[in-house]
Amino acid sequence: MTRYIIDANGQSVAIELTEVAGRRDELLAAFGACQEGRCSCPTEEYEKVAEIEVQPAGDQIAITLEAKPGTRLDPAAISACLEYTVGKSAR
Repeated sequence: MTRYIIDANGQSVAIELTEVAGRRDELLAAFGACQEGRCSCPTEEYEKVAEIEVQPAGDQIAITLEAKPGTRLDPAAISACLEYTVGKSAR
């Protein structure tokens, strides 16, 4: 089962997803869509994101989100997006 940790630090949020084996490519495609501005998450949090960096490594994926100037990313909303994306890849 895919797990994640969210670490908010000022204007950035670091996310570490683990145990992504078997769903890695699907998750990378979903996060790639977010990088391209085609995010389908059920929150408005994407509007605050200035930059998304996705780094896959084995059965883990590290994501760094940078907030637009003057905004802060809400870890609870980010969690809702991750639950949505991870849940969608489990189907």
